[in-house]
Amino acid sequence: MSIEPSVSVGILSDKAITFNFNADYVCLGQEAKGEHSASYQDGRILWNGALYDQLLFEPTDKKASFVIKEVVIGVNFHWERKEDQQFQGALKLIVEDDQITVINIVKIEDYLTSVISSEMSATASLELLKAHAVISRSWLLAQIEKNKEIKADNAEYSSFTETENEFIRWYDREDHIHFDVCADDHCQRYQGITRASSNIETVKQAIAETRGQVLTSENKICDARFSKCCGGAVEEFQNCWEDTRFSYLVKLRDDANTSDLPDLTKETEALKWIKNRPSAFCNTQDKKILGQVLNNYDQETVDFYRWKVSYSQEELSALILRRSSIDFGVIQELIPIQRGTSGRLIRLKIIGSKKTLIIGKELEIRRILSSSHLYSSAFYVEREGKQFTLSGAGWGHGVGLCQIGAAVMGEKGYSYDQILLHYYIGATIEKSYN
Repeated sequence: MSIEPSVSVGILSDKAITFNFNADYVCLGQEAKGEHSASYQDGRILWNGALYDQLLFEPTDKKASFVIKEVVIGVNFHWERKEDQQFQGALKLIVEDDQITVINIVKIEDYLTSVISSEMSATASLELLKAHAVISRSWLLAQIEKNKEIKADNAEYSSFTETENEFIRWYDREDHIHFDVCADDHCQRYQGITRASSNIETVKQAIAETRGQVLTSENKICDARFSKCCGGAVEEFQNCWEDTRFSYLVKLRDDANTSDLPDLTKETEALKWIKNRPSAFCNTQDKKILGQVLNNYDQETVDFYRWKVSYSQEELSALILRRSSIDFGVIQELIPIQRGTSGRLIRLKIIGSKKTLIIGKELEIRRILSSSHLYSSAFYVEREGKQFTLSGAGWGHGVGLCQIGAAVMGEKGYSYDQILLHYYIGATIEKSYN
């Protein structure tokens, strides 16, 4: 059994950054403390009057920390904002795409403490926090391993297919070259020790009690995906990302009776499902439970189990042009072509006065039909005159664990392993390192 590994996390990229060391750090034999700044100049990093290809600041004490100023959180989401963030571990600065990229190198268990507090409110129940610790650890280690395999094979990773009539794209985490994961929702929310709360000891307990534990299937660590709210039905992996089927990421009803799920790939069944509010673990408006999952900025989102968004024809046409950079002309129809097992649209036909094109997968559909991200692609469209109304279900891709559903399960007395094995069919829990 191996020892605990470290993870490199991309925090932000900018032409200039400001950072502050709260204790002694060392870089290139120089002591660094207090406030510093670095800027991009002629393909290198300008710091302390000299140019460098990269810089690594290492702490002299494991409890040492540093602050990065004005980190953007919620990139491209409706609650995007800047905040100062504090981190433990090492600070690395590199040049990437004519900017400085800030990387935090930190032990995985410390990383997870932040992720659990960042992804969810630290007021969550212990069993929910333990479940989330296991899936976050599993996803991270699976992702690192996958990136190693891609690099070892010198494989060209493609995340889109394009023909004259169709553009299908999916968004995954393989596009990070110089670090393992990023700090935003593209990977897992990571905000250093900024999120430390009054209940941080419970988070630490959840991490400690599950230390090294991961989900496995067929002798491999599970790619343990999760989203905010499945909308009552869990989606399958291949309908959101590459066409690979995982036996543990399959359709199920988010209820005690997991098999009682209509065939939501059929349009009539999907419409019926979305128009109603079927019973499900995640069908709750209990503010105490929602507060376990949703941080303050997430609570700005009020409707997510079932929701509506309306656009005028002019607004929709302008939005799609801006988000896709394709001139469809005046949008006339949005036609569902293919749905996944949760009713989420995988392929959607956009008919305009100048162009018709089928787009997918789910996140590309969500990205193009909203100025940030549409809550989910499980929706149907109604048109009245020049008004388009999208009525939908859930928040996020819906694959794997449903965070709100898991919170309800925790409140109902389910243990963390019962929660995990509800969402990850046939998986087992094993210890990956000491």
